[in-house]
Amino acid sequence: MTDASTCLAPVAAANDDDHALVRASASGDAFAFEALYRRHAGRVHGVILRLVGHQHSRAEDLTQEAFVRAWQALPGFRFESAFGTWLHRLAANTALMELRSRRSAPGIDNDEDAVDGFGTHDTAGQHTALSMDLEQAVSSLPPRARAVLVLYDIEGWKHEEIAEALDMAIGSSKAQLHRARRLLRTRLEAHA
Repeated sequence: MTDASTCLAPVAAANDDDHALVRASASGDAFAFEALYRRHAGRVHGVILRLVGHQHSRAEDLTQEAFVRAWQALPGFRFESAFGTWLHRLAANTALMELRSRRSAPGIDNDEDAVDGFGTHDTAGQHTALSMDLEQAVSSLPPRARAVLVLYDIEGWKHEEIAEALDMAIGSSKAQLHRARRLLRTRLEAHA
């Protein structure tokens, strides 16, 4: 049987390493920041990729933007949480800001229901022969419903945090989560 301190030792060591790298990066050490980037880029890219519906080039751009913002904000990092947690939140907010700006931009279709059928038919209008996996199903959700689902169910945010980040009422966050789960269940059942 192992005690809790033995199990938590690698986590504490990683946090200590991150803190040392953050201090060096905040002082302008680009090599330390590169080490932080290599350590955290995969997780940051993953959350952004899910938030933007698996649009890979968009996720790559937003991942880079998130790390640029992190570099700029590092001098203000207060070490109140783990660096990874702070960075992850910054990355999610970067993607959410981009989603909000797209939603309000002229010339971009703001009707979320217009994308409800996205990815479920081929160019001839027939259902694709390939089965839809969970990631594809999540990607096909309307943007706000997808964002709430990813942030709540995958990232563990609270409705209050989601509402603030997405500039919506808490009740709207809950309604979008319910909608996303219903649509996800329907899509997965249809492709089972």
